Amino acid sequence: MTSPANGRPEVLTFGRSGVDIYPLTSGVGLEDVETFGKFLGGSPTNVAVAAARLGRSAATITGVGDDPFGRYVRREMRRLGVSDEFVVTSTELNTPITLCEIFPPDDFPLYFYREPSAPDLQVRPEDIPVDAVRAAGVMWFSGTGLCEEPSCSAHHAALRARERREYTVLDLDYRPMFWGSREEATAQVRAFLPGVTVAVGNREECEVAVGETDPDRAADALLEAGVEIAIVKQGPLGTLAKTREERVEVPPTPTEVLNGLGAGDAFGGSLCHGLLAGWSLGRTVAAASAAGAIVAARLECSTAMPTEGEVLEVVDAGARPQDVERRPL
Repeated sequence: MTSPANGRPEVLTFGRSGVDIYPLTSGVGLEDVETFGKFLGGSPTNVAVAAARLGRSAATITGVGDDPFGRYVRREMRRLGVSDEFVVTSTELNTPITLCEIFPPDDFPLYFYREPSAPDLQVRPEDIPVDAVRAAGVMWFSGTGLCEEPSCSAHHAALRARERREYTVLDLDYRPMFWGSREEATAQVRAFLPGVTVAVGNREECEVAVGETDPDRAADALLEAGVEIAIVKQGPLGTLAKTREERVEVPPTPTEVLNGLGAGDAFGGSLCHGLLAGWSLGRTVAAASAAGAIVAARLECSTAMPTEGEVLEVVDAGARPQDVERRPL
């Protein structure tokens, strides 16, 4: 695993970080859980972890509180191969925590503790490491970073600095609890899309972004908005990826789901890796699907991210995600 050279990582993400508190037993509500595990959390941060696990140098632009959990986030980022060089520490806000309940195979309620705001939403335009933003092989933005100021302005500042370089990615990442209204989310995402070259989202997120839920129409609408690669996740129907010249549909990777919450972040990290490796669109999406399936079969998110060998064991050797032997962290 490599480290960013001169502050210029191969994969640079921007957005949420915090602490995930996961029950160590599934199938019961939080009121009945007695033991929990503590893990690094926040979708963009976990995308960076996933990319680092695949051998990429990675960093995250985010914020934490000046508190024990903030120190934990920075330490765990470093332990998992992600530079904390661009983490801003707030003396006014606490590091957020997120709790979940685990009801396999498809019910994983999330409870965000981010009031009155979170340090990652207080990153300012002047905090943006412009040289790193311009130099990164992949710049990964999250739609939820547009929900509040000054984070929204900071995202636009980074997007302007990026100047539509190849692999400027927007994870549509719509979470209603972060927004005053759905219409507000739509307006902010649509204003951001012209600077993006890759967009990733599920059908609901595509509806918020471009008003379409049909996968092909959603992908076409994203392409019309200016992106060059549109990726639409269809859940049990697999993943559709489109450019102006190519259409790829990848079936889902079957797995026994233990906790589905980290699957999208693993998908994102593997997508970054495949784009940088120059893999075909089909292989890139198939590997991303496999990475997501592997993590869905594991309890944690950040510490569950697979290596390239584990991913290719599923893609090329036909192993079942839940049977892949974990490489040591």
